[in-house]
Amino acid sequence: MNISVIGAGYVGLVSATCFAESGNEVVCVDIDAERVERLGAGEMPIYEPGLRELVVRNMKEGRLIFSTDLESAVGRSAVSFIAAGTPSAPNGEADVSAVFEAAEAVARAVQDYHVLVVKSTVPVGTCAQLNERVRRVARHECDVCSCPEFLKEGSAVEDFTRPDRVIIGSASERATALLKELYAPFVRTGNPILVMAPQSAELTKYACNAMLAMRVSFINAVANLSEAVGAEINEVRMGIAADRRIGPQFLFPGIGYGGSCFPKDIRALIRTAEAHGVEFEMLKGAEQINQRQRLLMVERIKEHFGGMLSGLTFAVWGLAFKPRTDDMREAPAVTIVERLLEAGARVRVHDPEALESARRIFGERVSYHERNYEALESADALVICTEWNEFRHPNFERVRTALKRPVIFDGRNLYDPALLRRLNFRYYSIGRRSV
Repeated sequence: MNISVIGAGYVGLVSATCFAESGNEVVCVDIDAERVERLGAGEMPIYEPGLRELVVRNMKEGRLIFSTDLESAVGRSAVSFIAAGTPSAPNGEADVSAVFEAAEAVARAVQDYHVLVVKSTVPVGTCAQLNERVRRVARHECDVCSCPEFLKEGSAVEDFTRPDRVIIGSASERATALLKELYAPFVRTGNPILVMAPQSAELTKYACNAMLAMRVSFINAVANLSEAVGAEINEVRMGIAADRRIGPQFLFPGIGYGGSCFPKDIRALIRTAEAHGVEFEMLKGAEQINQRQRLLMVERIKEHFGGMLSGLTFAVWGLAFKPRTDDMREAPAVTIVERLLEAGARVRVHDPEALESARRIFGERVSYHERNYEALESADALVICTEWNEFRHPNFERVRTALKRPVIFDGRNLYDPALLRRLNFRYYSIGRRSV
């Protein structure tokens, strides 16, 4: 099938590549000529394990093309996926202007019956609005559908090619049949294709992210209570996770969630609820807990050093909002580093993949280190913000030697407090007794 994907960002690039890998001929369109040129040369604008190899192979075999020519791409396609960004507006609502612009451009370019699929995360009712706009400008019949993505950064290729479920929000039998055919190779093991109204599909995407975000904030609130009452959060977490009705996913305490999805989608869903007269108190609470949680480690650092951080140096391991990505959008590490700098401290940072992203945020205000142990040299303490595998079993003797003082602030609970006690480290984590 001939497909066009509008937007070569995270979702668009992964989607276009995986559709091409299943045998379709795909043109991925972006208005950024430099990005298109880099992609055509096999250079990835994002870090995602396994993606570059798939991009290069499918370009070589002629199934994947990158272009700035939307009209030509749509003209040769039966389906166009819109993967434009929907960032937060100042009031927290999702800014869907790029989606509207892309949809109207697609509608003007169609040459025959066409299915326009919104893959961007958009507020409920967006597809209905797009239908109105598309019908005003399209010269041919064009059905608008919703197929929300459920990709996790760091495992996006696996998530796309082996999805838990595929959701098709469609009011057209013809469009539904075409999309089922397109997605059939990805659900051969029997995972469902769920067909529903477009507004249900739009809400499902937000509701899924909201549920996961609330689980993260819930376990963080329980972790804070564990400390207050002298409990051990890992014991509590295992007791909760063993309940089959609950399970272990997204029940790891830490310094909060970040990234391109949870923060903006939570804010957008709260605004959508308010616009329809619904007060979503649970979701507001999850957002408030998440904002407080990333400041918790800063307060512990200040408390340990008597409130005075000016002149001290801190090594920070991990900057991306999660491992296996270079994405620092709304990462807790950004808040922590900024607060340390505001307090007059010097900061030395390391991340396996996110150093270039960090340079765009911090500029020359911090020092950057390719190796984790280099960041420790002459630092007064180590602060861990991301749970990269490389950080899980360090050489603690080497850590002790490099640091001025044997102090670790662990925002991801990577280490055993008893082990750190035996090694004479002062160790702070989340929801556990400090040692």
